[in-house]
This record gives sequence, structure tokens and C-alpha cells, in this order.
Amino acid sequence: MTAQTSPLMRNLQRSGVWFVASALVLAASSIGLSRFLETETPAVSLALDPLNVNALISEITNDLNDASNAPDLDALLDKAGRALAFDFADARLYSLIGEIKYRQGEKDQAYELFDRARKFSKTEIHALQRSISHSIEIGDLPKAVGEIDMLLRRWPDRFPAVAEGLPTILSSTDGYQAVLAAIKAEAPWRTNLFATLRRTPEGLDSANRLLLDLKDSGAPPKSNELSAVIGGYILQKEYESAYRLFLFSLTDEQRKLGGYIFNSTFEPVYSPKPFDWQLRDQSGLEVTFATSQGAIEGEGGATVRFFNTPVRSAALQQYIQLPPGSYQISLIASARNLKLPKELFWSIKCVGQASETARLKIPEGTYNRQALSQGFSIGPAGCPMQLLNLETAAIAESWRFRYVGTLVMHKLSIERLSS
Repeated sequence: MTAQTSPLMRNLQRSGVWFVASALVLAASSIGLSRFLETETPAVSLALDPLNVNALISEITNDLNDASNAPDLDALLDKAGRALAFDFADARLYSLIGEIKYRQGEKDQAYELFDRARKFSKTEIHALQRSISHSIEIGDLPKAVGEIDMLLRRWPDRFPAVAEGLPTILSSTDGYQAVLAAIKAEAPWRTNLFATLRRTPEGLDSANRLLLDLKDSGAPPKSNELSAVIGGYILQKEYESAYRLFLFSLTDEQRKLGGYIFNSTFEPVYSPKPFDWQLRDQSGLEVTFATSQGAIEGEGGATVRFFNTPVRSAALQQYIQLPPGSYQISLIASARNLKLPKELFWSIKCVGQASETARLKIPEGTYNRQALSQGFSIGPAGCPMQLLNLETAAIAESWRFRYVGTLVMHKLSIERLSS
């Protein structure tokens, strides 16, 4: 005989199933909401889910980084320690506990914990940064470079965090060789390295040495790295060093373009280096270099096309280095329907000075291979480097002064005159 379930019991059973299901849905919702809030509001996230390790890590990290309040290190240590019971293999927890120990002055224990964190995750960011600092501190510079390489391959935006240790590393033979080896292995942070080293005289010396050592390697200097260091020398007003590095950077083919003006015929081989042609973005005109195509009568040169708009500058310049003496700047140019409401001219100025050393004016109209020239001199002092710039005399971009037509500059050169 089978006992029959009463209607009351069936209702209770259905209610129990509904209650359990509802509880599961509510728990899942709480966990999901906790995950959503774990970064921005970790305290609320933990209230919803006390077992959310990510939220706990965020909360402890925020407390440690709070500059307005001194953290209760013992309380934070207790929190982090209890969290290990739920996730004993989380590298971040060992790193946090290591940081707390570090701030409590227990550095030996801290470094043990940082090492343990890295056993679970080689690129745990905080443990890795602390390890880098420790390696530099104890003089194990090759290890520091290896750790920097590991950090920046995983976290490329962390370069500023390790930059301050670079002078110490590069001042040591072992450290320098380790950096050089990393660069030769195409470390992705090499461009940032040169951009940082250019900011100080000591850094420039290290950067210049690295570039020289890379010259004949399988990973030669890149154009933007050379430009950064050359620009650094210019900022430090070490003009001779800047120019020597530029000459050093030239290939055999590029050396054929040398002269007081580099690439005086505007061959389409320019680079971002300051002693080469610099093309800046400029509305109202277009500048192109060509060997033959796109120029009047098939002649090569720099073609400047004006679009019937105001123009304040012509987007073309080059640093040059002329020793004291007398010179002549010459231009061979062609033009088609060129209208210049304000002057268009090449100017030469001493770097850091507003006054002009020379001005070579370009005429309006239509003409073919017209020769223009202007004499000038460089004094014995106060002008170690010059800026050659194509400019207009327009002060403001007024639509009353619109530039129209095409100019082709076949050759721009400077010759020294005999005294």
C-alpha cells in the first residue's frame, strides 16, 4: 500500500523548491553584482560577497595607496592573510602581504613573499617592481635588467616606474652590457629608453654610447632613436655633439647628399632627424619631394602647392651648422601662377635668437628654373647652430591674404665665400 502525499505536503514541497531556487538566484545575483563593483567600490562588493578576493585585493590596495590616511597595517595584514584561505595560489595576495611587511620594516620577509608571488605569476606587477628595486640596491644589475625586460614586455606602460633606476644601471659595466644585450634582442622598450635618456647630460652620454655600440650590430639604431638623442643634444645646447651624431647616423648613400644643406636637391629620402628636412603638418598647402615625377618639366625638387587659403608658415625646415664666415644661399626654382599676398622666403636664424641672419625672397608669377641668391655672414660668436626655414610674412591667417599656385624648388644650397 503506497502512502499518498497530502495536498499540504505537496504545497510545502513546492514552496521549498521555490525557496531554494530563489535563494540560488539571489546568491548568484549578489555574486554577479559583487564582481561588477569589485574595482570601483570594493567595500560594497565585499558586503555582497565576503569571499570576493578581487574586491578584497582592491580594498587593501586602495588603503595602502591612500595618502590622506595612514593605513592600519596590522588590520590589512590580517585581512590579506585570511584571504589566502580562499585562494592560496593568488600571487597578488602574497605581493600585498609582502608590501605590508615591507612597510612594517620586515624587508627580508617581504622579499621572500615577493619571490613567492612571482613563483605563482612571473609578471606579478608589484612584486616584480619591488624585486627590480632590490636587485639595483644590492648591485645585481644584470638581474635587474632581466626583470625590467620581463616587466615591460608584460606591462609596457610601466616604463616611468623603472626609469629612475636606469642611470645607476648604465653607470655600471655589467648593467650597461645587460641593457645593450636587451636592446640587441629587440627589447620593445628600447625606444622609450632613448626618449628618457635624452633628458639629461648623463643620460645623453649613455644613449650616445649605446647608439655607437649598436651601429654594426644586428639591431642597428632606429631613425626615431637617433632623432631623439640628436634632439636631446640640441635641447642641452650641445650642438657639436648633435651634428656629429647626425653625421655618424648617415648611410653611405645618404652621405652623398651631404653639404651645408643636407639633401639640397630634395630627394624623397628624408627622415625625422633635425639636420634633415623637417616637414610639419600645415593647412593651406602641400609639400612633396620628387626625383622627377610631379615637378615642372620633369625636374626634381620640393613642390609646394598652395590651396588659395591664408598661410603663416610653409611647413619646411632644417637645422644647419655653419662655422663663422661669409656665405651665399642660392635657390633654383620654377613656379606656375604663383600669387604671394605676403612675402614667401627662406630665412636663416641663429638658434635661440629671433633676428634673421639672412632672407632669400621668392618671387611671384610663372617662371622656369630662375636662379636666386643672397649673401650673408655668420659672426665669430653667439651662433653655433642655425635654423633654415621656409616662411611667409603673414602675421595672422587673414582671408585677405590667400596664397595660390605652385612652386618647385629644384635646388637650395649654401656656399662659403672666400675671404
